[in-house]
Amino acid sequence: MSLPVLSVKHLTKQYGDFLAVDHISFEIEEGQILGLLGPNGAGKSTTIQMLLGLTDKDGGEIQYFGRNFDTEREYCLSRINFASTYAELNIRMTVYQNLRIYAGLYNVRDYKQRITELTSILEIEECIDKQFWHLSAGQKTRVILAKSLLNRPRLLLMDEPTASLDPDIVSKVIKLIKSLQEKENITILFTSHNMDEVSQLCDSVAFLAQGKIVINDTPHELTKTIGHAKLTLSFDGDKKMIEDFLMKMSLSAYYPHAHLLEISLSETEVPTILFGLKEKGIEITSIQIEKPSLEDVFLHISQHQTI
Repeated sequence: MSLPVLSVKHLTKQYGDFLAVDHISFEIEEGQILGLLGPNGAGKSTTIQMLLGLTDKDGGEIQYFGRNFDTEREYCLSRINFASTYAELNIRMTVYQNLRIYAGLYNVRDYKQRITELTSILEIEECIDKQFWHLSAGQKTRVILAKSLLNRPRLLLMDEPTASLDPDIVSKVIKLIKSLQEKENITILFTSHNMDEVSQLCDSVAFLAQGKIVINDTPHELTKTIGHAKLTLSFDGDKKMIEDFLMKMSLSAYYPHAHLLEISLSETEVPTILFGLKEKGIEITSIQIEKPSLEDVFLHISQHQTI
């Protein structure tokens, strides 16, 4: 059995009386994308900084590829990289000059070929001779992503790489990340506040709250923990009859319009409601079922700190 690409055990960081990261443990297997989520102040950025060696940990252990990060830092750092929308390159240098410098730092011997390859994949060839400060937000994000891939990392740490981008650009960047992950078999630790992109990208999700990992599972299993769905019906029939029926089921309805109702209920109750209304002679003209989303899980944990 192969070793995890990243293994974190009881990682801890304290600032005075404030425990920012509270003995967290998790692993990422090769080729996996793990989403590290949580509200502001949960400890995500502090965790990333410790994983990069930018902030000293106060306890615990970090291992990359089975190697201890404390004692074999150079070996580990040469095989990982970092991308964030908040990162900046030298604004007065061109894209090529920036990438050339970082390629030298990473000791990328075939740097010309690698830069050409990445700028083509990320569709930023037209930016290559432009100064970094003249680029759009979307172009900057893709250049920073190119920088983070120069050394062909086995693990990529991504801290909110799409924050502040327009939705159409976000969609494109997410597709690029997924494509690159598949083509180069990169393992990714991904933080974001956008639950849609997390659902699209991540194989598993770990939620941080008050410095602790409160739950770690696949997006599908996490949404099952919420246990309710929203049923929206347009109907033709006696509204009082519907209300009496729902009252017997211990359910209440919200009516956005005269012949439109919304019911919050468990998924298992949906067939009972639909068949019951039909038996009452209520004609249902449209049905929409909204299952719990990762956004619902995020909000629940943010409000209650657990599930």
